[in-house]
Amino acid sequence: MIRERAYPVEPWHIRETQLDMDVLAQSESVFALSNGHVGLRGNLDEGEPHGLPGTYLNSFYELRPLPYAEAGFGFPESGQTIVNVTNGKLIRLLVDDEPLDVRYGELLAHERILDLRAGTLHRTLHWRSPAGREVRVHSTRLVSFRQRSVAAIRYEVEVADDKPLRLIVQSELVANETLPPQSRDPRVAAVLESPLLAEEELTTEDGGLLIHRTKVSGLRVAAAMEHEVDSPAHTSIESEGYEDWVRTTVGCVLEPGQKLRVVKYLTYGWSSRRSLPALRDQVGAALAAARLDGWDGLVREQREYLDEFWDAADVDVDGDPEVQQAVRFGLFHVLQAGARAERRPISAKGLTGPGYDGHAFWDTEMFVLPVLTYTHPAAVRDALYWRYSTLEQAHERARTLNLEGAAFPWRTIQGPESSGYWPAGTAAFHIAAGIADAVRRYVLVSGDRQLEREIGLTLLVETARLWRSLGHHDRNGQFHIDGVTGPDEYTAVKNDNIYTNLMAQRNLLAAAEVVMRYRDEAFHLGVTDEEAAAWRDAAAGMHVPYDEEIDVHQQVEGFTRLQEWDFAHTPQDKYPLLLHYPYFDLYRKQVVKQADLVLAMHWRGDAFTPEQKLRNFLYYERRTVRDSSLSACTQAVLAAEVGYHELAHSYLREAALMDLHDLNENTRDGVHMASLAGAWIALVAGFGGLRDHDGVPSFAPRLSSRIGRLSFSLQWCGMRLRVDVRPHQTTYALHHAEPDAVLELRHYGEPVRVTCAEPVTVPVPPPSEDLPPPEQPPGRAPLLRLPEHLS
Repeated sequence: MIRERAYPVEPWHIRETQLDMDVLAQSESVFALSNGHVGLRGNLDEGEPHGLPGTYLNSFYELRPLPYAEAGFGFPESGQTIVNVTNGKLIRLLVDDEPLDVRYGELLAHERILDLRAGTLHRTLHWRSPAGREVRVHSTRLVSFRQRSVAAIRYEVEVADDKPLRLIVQSELVANETLPPQSRDPRVAAVLESPLLAEEELTTEDGGLLIHRTKVSGLRVAAAMEHEVDSPAHTSIESEGYEDWVRTTVGCVLEPGQKLRVVKYLTYGWSSRRSLPALRDQVGAALAAARLDGWDGLVREQREYLDEFWDAADVDVDGDPEVQQAVRFGLFHVLQAGARAERRPISAKGLTGPGYDGHAFWDTEMFVLPVLTYTHPAAVRDALYWRYSTLEQAHERARTLNLEGAAFPWRTIQGPESSGYWPAGTAAFHIAAGIADAVRRYVLVSGDRQLEREIGLTLLVETARLWRSLGHHDRNGQFHIDGVTGPDEYTAVKNDNIYTNLMAQRNLLAAAEVVMRYRDEAFHLGVTDEEAAAWRDAAAGMHVPYDEEIDVHQQVEGFTRLQEWDFAHTPQDKYPLLLHYPYFDLYRKQVVKQADLVLAMHWRGDAFTPEQKLRNFLYYERRTVRDSSLSACTQAVLAAEVGYHELAHSYLREAALMDLHDLNENTRDGVHMASLAGAWIALVAGFGGLRDHDGVPSFAPRLSSRIGRLSFSLQWCGMRLRVDVRPHQTTYALHHAEPDAVLELRHYGEPVRVTCAEPVTVPVPPPSEDLPPPEQPPGRAPLLRLPEHLS
């Protein structure tokens, strides 16, 4: 964990004022730059020291064997792992004949700044070599949002003492970097060690190119670089190359106060189909486009892109500056993960690290896409097209499982199931309902009927078919879905998980509705009136387990009669429980890894009364240990809804600060994209009270005592709604809409009509009083990172 405040609290920057070797890998994740296509971890320019080197291309992977002690029918045989591709970040500096290495000599000053508005990572250092010579280095790095294949670095060196100095800058492309061990399985390690086979190397005077392919998956990657050099002194420039590296060397002698400036343009491309010459031409053309705009043009385009994004997506939080900084940091990383993914997945770590092998999970549809739907819907459109592109593999997986429709993978990069653990993988069929809900929400908010017709209809139909074949009617007509795992992975392979059942119910009804709008297209999918009626019957009969004796819903059938977990005698160093206790012990007791039924009350809140929500929240709050980063934001939403606003604020902080404070001690592997999205969800759905259950935006805002004002924007059918929440009133204003546009919404259940003419201000009712105090398992209260008097 980052045990001291690593980054000063600033509204638009993440600033590191000194280099801490103990958290180098964590900072590399925090300072990672990406556009959804290319991702560069925040490694130091000179490459060493490093925590974990990383350069990634979305969906560029290698196949690896999945190890089983005892295999079974239907178990996936191979998985996919994201590959660290050719590193183009490297810029080494020799001061006279001594390499700049912060572990030697004396580091007099070091600062890095991630600028959330400019979309750049800036680094400044002042270094004294072991021989006593001093230099200042300023570098700025970006991954372009406008030009998908392009990254660039401006590197400046100046003499910081009073004598002339010989400087040598070595700028490199390096493939097959040596990485820390990523797997204890020797078969997996062998596949991932030096995964790239050289195909072509090319050098020019001011740059070069490398083309490689993977050994097993057969994917081809090209990386190219060119340089612009500006120096007041005579300068030599030359390049050399071998199969796994290309180097351009710049040398000069500078007088005191003079600067050497090198701009490095990087381009990447990969393909499973295009030929080597075609890929070579692609990265060459991208280099030409980057040089055409130049460094200043790339910086200007980056700022313009982010100005547009923040105008639509920014959240203002008065009263908690740490949360203000963190929610913008989270939105920035969510944007980076999806902006230019373009029909490729948004993974759990984005392109910030190798965690989870670079896989996409249900996190994408249920945490990241809701945020992007309201803030940057174009990225959601692409993400849904990616899911659709994997449909045939989902059909094949369903057939293997003796099911109908489409069984989408629990974890994947390109579509095949890559989870080797059945109970917390294949059995988590709820991912299908998450995909359907993402389609429903995107079409509702964007009004994109073209997508609904082209792919939305198919996704809804094929997931509805899955539920109809997976579930069954009992003798009383109730519909059950048995043998599945919900979001809580400590309660696996059970019957009638409420979250799964209620989300499947919405999925079935949405499919039955959409086929009525597109009768011809549905006919071509083989949908009959009888099949649609069967979906409606299944939805109407969906079983929702309830314990009449204690008046709470059961997370799964029979959950409330299971043995209680002995929280009082569980040491704090035994969390997360899955690393210290057998799954057999976890699966048969009342212990919850992450919000499950509570998550159902968020996304299917229309299925519960306010009284039920309060009783359920209190019951499951005492049993939820939050061994997953996905939990805190959902607990924040429901805590705010049922009236525990201060507890909601604590959960908000845990979600928002997950990576900036490394609360789960695994940020080194990449940031937690769902938790970063969760900060927005906790603020907008929690304290803003946003819901969209019945197709109308609905709000029930109320703030904690630590927030004086909350303001956020939402996109809705081409309009932009600005919501300004104060302790006693809320103002709704419409922007970027036609002059006669009208938006109908609900405020605490009452209709509100908003036009462009003037904002509408309505009162916020007083909070409920005399609520029973909420309890968490001992030692599992929200992580606040620092005592309140220091926060």
